[in-house]
Parts: sequence; C-alpha cells; structure tokens
Amino acid sequence: MLIHSSGLSKVKDSVTEKIFFGNEPSAELIAILTVYFVQGILGLARLAVSFFLKDELSLSPVQVSALLGIVALPWIIKPIFGFISDGLPIFGYRRRPYLVLSGILGAVSWVSLATIVHDRWAATIAIALGSLSVAVSDVIVDSLVVERARVESQADAGSLQSLCWGASALGGLITAYFSGLLLEHFTTRTVFWVTATFPLIVSCVAWLIAESPVSKDTSEHTENLSIKHQLAQLRQAITQKRIWLPTAFVFIWQATPTADAAFFFFTTNELHFEPEFLGRVRLVTSFAALIGVWIFQRFLKSVPFRIIFGWSTVISAVLGMTMLLLVTHTNRALGIDDHWFSLGDSLILTVMGQIAYMPVLVLAARLCPPGVEASLFALLMSVSNLAGMVAYEFGAILMHWLGITESNFDSLWLLVLITNLSTLLPLPFLNWLPADDSQPQSELIPNLMSGLMLKEAESETVE
Repeated sequence: MLIHSSGLSKVKDSVTEKIFFGNEPSAELIAILTVYFVQGILGLARLAVSFFLKDELSLSPVQVSALLGIVALPWIIKPIFGFISDGLPIFGYRRRPYLVLSGILGAVSWVSLATIVHDRWAATIAIALGSLSVAVSDVIVDSLVVERARVESQADAGSLQSLCWGASALGGLITAYFSGLLLEHFTTRTVFWVTATFPLIVSCVAWLIAESPVSKDTSEHTENLSIKHQLAQLRQAITQKRIWLPTAFVFIWQATPTADAAFFFFTTNELHFEPEFLGRVRLVTSFAALIGVWIFQRFLKSVPFRIIFGWSTVISAVLGMTMLLLVTHTNRALGIDDHWFSLGDSLILTVMGQIAYMPVLVLAARLCPPGVEASLFALLMSVSNLAGMVAYEFGAILMHWLGITESNFDSLWLLVLITNLSTLLPLPFLNWLPADDSQPQSELIPNLMSGLMLKEAESETVE
C-alpha cells in the first residue's frame, strides 16, 4: 500500500512538473499566470470595440485609424510605469497595490464603454484607460517574473517565461472565435459589461502575491542610488552606435503606414462579413501566429538578421499585394468566394508577419548589455510600439488624402498598393543591422517570450 501511494505521488509530481514546466506550483504562480491569462482573454471585446466605433459612434476609417494610434500611448511610455512602481511604493508595497489599481482601472474603462461613452473623445479616453490598465499590469507581472527567473537554474532558464506566454496565448485562443460569436447574439455594450469582469480578477489575485513591505528608512537611499545607476547605464547604452542604429532600422521598418482600419470597414460594409465570421478569422490568425513562431524557431533562428529582414520584407510586400485581388473583386472572377479567400489570405499573411516580427524581438534582446537587460529591452519595445502608433497615423493621413470613407472604397486599391510598397523603404538601411549573429539563442528565450506577450497584449486592445 505504501509503495502504491508512493508511486501515485510520483505520478502526480510528474504531471504537475509537466503542467508548470518545472516551476514549483504556488498561490503566487497561479496569480502570475492568471494575470497573463486575463491579458489574453481581454481579446473578447476586440471586435466589439471595432464595431462600436464603426456602427454606434459612426466614426470614419480615418478617425478609427487615428484613434488606434492614440490609445497605444500607454505602451510607448511603459518603462515609466516600471520606475514608478520601483520608486513609489504604496503602503510599503511595490507590486500588489499597482496590480489592484490596474484591475480597477480596467473595469472602470470597460464599464464606461458599456454605459456613458457616446462620442469619439469619450471613447478615446475610455479605450486608452483600458490600454493603460493592461500596460501597468504587464509591467508589474513582468517584474515579478524577472524576480522569479533570477533564482531559476540554468536547466530551467526561460521555463517560467514560456509558461506565462502560454497562459496569455491560451486566453487569446479561447476568446478569438467567441469575440465574433457573442456579437451575433448580444450588443457591443453587453460584451463590454462581460469584459469588465476580467480586470477585477487581476485585482483579486493580486492579494496572492507574496511581497514583503519595503522599509523606507533602510531602502530609500539604496533605491535612489539604484535608479540613478540604472538611468546612467541606460544613457550610456542608447548612445552606442551598435544599439541606436538597429533601433532606428526597426522604427523605420514598423512605422510604414497601415491600411488595417480601412480594410476592416471594407470587409464589413462592402463585403458584409458578419461578426461570427470575423471571429473565425481571428481564430485562424491566432493559430497562424503560433505556426509562424514555430517556423522561425525550427528553421530560421540562426539566419543572420540582414538576410531574414531583407527577405521577409520583400516576401511580405509581395504577399500583401494579394489583398488587391479581394479589393478589386478579382477573386470572384477566379471563382474564389470572398470568405474563403479572406481566410486563406489572413492565414498566409499572419504566418509571414509573425516570422518577420520574431527577429525584432531577438534583435532587441541581443542589443541589451549586461546590467540593464530588462530596462533597455522594455525601452526598445516601446520604440517598436511608437512606430506602430506612427504607422496608424500615417495610414489615417493617407486615407484622408485618398478620400476613403465608410462608404467610398474606390481608392482602397491604391492605399493597399502604397502601404505594401512602403514596407520596402527600410531595405536601403539593412547595413544598420548587426552583420554577425553570435549570441546563443537559448540565452534570449526569457526576453523573447516577454516581448511576445507584450506585443499580443497590445494588439488585443483594439483592432
């Protein structure tokens, strides 16, 4: 009987180890994973926000694109939240109170969208507050992961980050299809009410974080010195040519204009795609993104940056031109239904887009010198997010110049052509990227996974 119990215990331990990737299960670990899961599951309101802006507030594609750029601001200043959390404890705690506040802020933003928001300015503020909520919680939970990762053995390096990214991806996959299905049966404001409950989960699990209060008398001077030292190291790092030149390339590469907002209006107003089908497209693209990550890790992770950026840029531009077939209805002449063409096109473009984005994360991680890895990585990702905001604003300007509205898509083919050709603009600057590729891939996994979660959380704010 004792042998049987011992064997059963070993089986349970083995299963637990597999589930948690070798991490010791605890209330704090559950809390951390829950925060990442909630970040993924907030995608439930992604399509609802898009339809709310289009149908209920009657915004034009230009206005929606401009709004998308503005609400990304919290992700651009994300490193500031880290310094605030480290330097300004609340009631002696650096992590737990900020998680509680971020959850409350997120709930307030979604409740506002469900009740009192009736114009574009109120919508911009409410959605920006929701974005701020996710950005703050992401900063806090990332810091908790970093603190845990410091005590990981070499054999388990990156296991916690992989587990956290998996929790976020799972939340995104669960809500991908339901984000559209719910809109078939409920109003957008009802979806906002449902979404408002999830940030409160973050506030609740925050109390499970094991954190000791900070003694002001013993730590304030040390903390100030640490922050000053960190800022000095950051200043020294960003003035180095080997860091700011690749960063400038990534900014140019990602700041080219986007036609996403116009294309959303085209698929809903012109092609009459239903929310349920758009949810199906989201589910397909979510799996496609994972396929892109796998392809990169399996076949392309050792390819030099200049080669993979160069070829992925050219291939993405060529594949992006397939959108012209849908815009001009040429696919119908070829006997391909709009729905099937859109699904296939989204699948291919998402796989290629994820493959193209992965080197950005790897490059950002490799540029970080010892001592300021986390801070500089967050700063580099903020530059990437700033480029995304610029891309939306450039897209809005182009839509305005071309006269694209919620009912006029005569020049959409030209917008698609311009946005795809503009992606080739960074090619002359490929020599700004490092020529060699010397750092082992295994050392990059923690930062890589953190960057993936950041990008996913940002993209779930609005479509």
